[in-house]
Amino acid sequence: HVQLVESGGGSVQVGGSLSLSCAVSGDEYRGLCMGWFRQAPGREREAVAGVYLSGGGTYVTDSLKDRFTISHDNAKNTVYLQINNLKPEDAGMYYCAAEGSTYCGDGLCPMCDPKYWGQGTQVTVS
Repeated sequence: HVQLVESGGGSVQVGGSLSLSCAVSGDEYRGLCMGWFRQAPGREREAVAGVYLSGGGTYVTDSLKDRFTISHDNAKNTVYLQINNLKPEDAGMYYCAAEGSTYCGDGLCPMCDPKYWGQGTQVTVS
């Protein structure tokens, strides 16, 4: 089983930056695909970015590639999402999610298909 705890959300001004963290616990860490999803009020949840902890492959939604970066620190069992030049449409609840026992190396990687979800962290842009 995998547990995910997000942190780092808050209120940021337009044009500002924010770094979200997702602490991962459980015995499947090395084989996970870790993803970030977001959901704005009244809208469907959408994929933001993902990283394969086995292989290092990444995925970022095309429209977000110039402002969103996903990374991970295996020593800390933590995955990060860096958001730069925040826009009002970036506001919403950001969720960390994980898919177990998967691999993707260099090249085009699909977004994770999560089995596990965190509780979310709220991002407000003003």
